[in-house]
Amino acid sequence: MSSLPTEEDPRLVPVLHEDRVCTGVTTLRGRVFLSYPSADRPGVQVVEVLSDGRRVPYPDAAWNRADQPPDGAFVHVNGLRAGPDGRLWIVDSGSPGIGGTQVPGGARLIAVDPDGDRVERVYHLDEAVRPDSYVDDVRFNGRVAYLSDAGAASLIVLDLDSGRPRRVLDGHPSTAGGPVVADGRVLRDPDGAEVHLHVDQLEVSPDGRWLYYQPASGGMSRIATRLLDDPSVSADDLARQVERWCDTPSTGGTATDATGSIYLSDLERRRVLVVAPDRRVRTLVADPRLAWVDAMWLDADGQLWMPAAQLHRTAGLNSGNATVDYPVRIYRMPVDAGPPALDHA
Repeated sequence: MSSLPTEEDPRLVPVLHEDRVCTGVTTLRGRVFLSYPSADRPGVQVVEVLSDGRRVPYPDAAWNRADQPPDGAFVHVNGLRAGPDGRLWIVDSGSPGIGGTQVPGGARLIAVDPDGDRVERVYHLDEAVRPDSYVDDVRFNGRVAYLSDAGAASLIVLDLDSGRPRRVLDGHPSTAGGPVVADGRVLRDPDGAEVHLHVDQLEVSPDGRWLYYQPASGGMSRIATRLLDDPSVSADDLARQVERWCDTPSTGGTATDATGSIYLSDLERRRVLVVAPDRRVRTLVADPRLAWVDAMWLDADGQLWMPAAQLHRTAGLNSGNATVDYPVRIYRMPVDAGPPALDHA
């Protein structure tokens, strides 16, 4: 088993405590939003954390109704983030979970206007997903959004003006994942089979030239965004332009800063690493409390938010055994830079 840290780092401050598994946190004009993947139990999927500590369904209770058709309700929110346009963007995987089957009309990227707290536009991804797809995360580059498909290894390129999604690098070795290791143990489903999570994390360089991405089992690659954005580039030509960037461990989430450094969580050793633009890797923080840090968030004040989601302790990834140690905590610590302007304000 991998050696785990034993000492708590004083820079790591717990800021939120949740009674459910929480994998996503984002801040927007002083507001805080959370997402819950229903990995431990069903319930509200997106909330705003009010100043008095209350968690209020967001954008409203109707969108958070359980077992409803996807027209006006979430199927399975996997992530959320503030975008460079000041909207809140919500990723609906379209599937009840990894290994599940797509609900027709369920895979969507949903844009919410925070001024009116209302859904402004829904981007349907049906033509770019497969029955076993699990849409995982999103990043932006001007009027293009890139999404990862952790269920059926592929990237999705979405034109935000036309609303047309395209599936690229479908089944490419750079998007396909192997066994995921957390705390020195390979993840297994309730039947005992190894869990493979395909392309999961993705980040755009601050200048918009490169998309960095990797499966949850690690191994970061990059490709030029001009090639991804061009529908005339053939699948074979695109595949030949993929560059292996960095050998990385099993990872729960990433973030990037204005210098081009990429922060990634090391599930195997409860650390957060930093990959510099010159590919050098250093440890930012190692702490026993960092049990499966999922989607990280770097706010405008240079504070890195880290939800210690404990996903490897949920029944679906732990051979059917639920061993989550509640509350699930979200930590924060200062880093040396803020976010890139093209990522969010």
